[in-house]
Amino acid sequence: MKTSFLTKSLLMAAASFALAACAGNAPQPATGAEPQEAPAATAAESASQAESPVFVSNSLDSYRLAGPETAPQFGTDKPVAATPAESTSASSASRAVDPYTAFPELAEGVFAHAKALIDTGLADSATAYLNRFRIIKPLWATWEARADSILEALGKERATKAKAFEPLVLEIQNMNRAHAAYSMVATSADSLIALAPGDSLVNWAKAQKQTAYKNTLAKAKKEYAETKALADDNARFAEALEKANTLLLRYRDFDEELHIQSLIAYIQDLMQSTDAEAVKYWEKNDPAQALAKADELIKAGKYGEAKKLLTKLKASKLRKEANEKYKTLADTFCNEQRKATSQLFAKAQKQKDDAKKKELLKQAIAPLDKCLGEYPDNSQKNKVVENRQFLEKELAK
Repeated sequence: MKTSFLTKSLLMAAASFALAACAGNAPQPATGAEPQEAPAATAAESASQAESPVFVSNSLDSYRLAGPETAPQFGTDKPVAATPAESTSASSASRAVDPYTAFPELAEGVFAHAKALIDTGLADSATAYLNRFRIIKPLWATWEARADSILEALGKERATKAKAFEPLVLEIQNMNRAHAAYSMVATSADSLIALAPGDSLVNWAKAQKQTAYKNTLAKAKKEYAETKALADDNARFAEALEKANTLLLRYRDFDEELHIQSLIAYIQDLMQSTDAEAVKYWEKNDPAQALAKADELIKAGKYGEAKKLLTKLKASKLRKEANEKYKTLADTFCNEQRKATSQLFAKAQKQKDDAKKKELLKQAIAPLDKCLGEYPDNSQKNKVVENRQFLEKELAK
């Protein structure tokens, strides 16, 4: 019994020593020498351990002890308690990671670390590290499959929604094809958006509103021009005013671009400045004959009579033609006045007597004043003003 007990005791001590040695804690022999410290880790090893917490040491066995089963797992569906910072909106969370930049950056980080290990002579660690990188490939296939599954579900949901919203979508399309009023398209588009059909259909509905807005604005501008022409060219002021008020009601969303209120005020001013008696006169008389007579008066140099007749014609349906003929009259009249000024200036230049010369210069200015007085908005106004300023300088010498 004693031998057996001693034997067992020795065997247990040996086992304990072996286990301690495996754990790196084997007892040191009592030699009386001072215990020796382990060699200090090199700077490169320290940096390697700091950069990669996966490594327990630079030994391959130690790395294997920290295998994939001990590393953080990605792509799992295990619920994780969200911190306050993580409890943000879905849109903010989706902006947190961009796969096009995040994954390449991670990969570059892996290769950079592997290179650092190789450069410091830790080839075994670099090999193990890169092998660990390669085992992500199966995970990548899992992630792809998961993404495909989500995309498929979204596609089915989108198809279902598209079918449910198809009548409203077709209605909006048909209205825009027919160039329906913006207000109608906007109402239907807003109804679709209110149903929350998904971001694609929401963006589509907004684009359809923009298309309808442009179509209706183009139509409104055309009607605006036609309404203004009724007043400017045909002196149909009452009709133009009525149309302008209709435009204001029909295109109230476009008043900022069209300034319809200003058009109404403009037409009202034309009505007030036009002789009511002249309007009635042309209801019974032919304005075309009067226009031809005005042309004859201009050619005959009877500018006063022509001006009076053309002013009266501005209240007729030939208002546009009367305005154009009026411009011709103004140019003809002012050309004659400038010609007279030129002749008087030539005489003044030949005059040696100062007093007589100044008198001729004053006479030369008078025709120019006559032009500006009779036709203040004539096409030659700038030239006439320049001529007059020149003569005043000559007079001041």
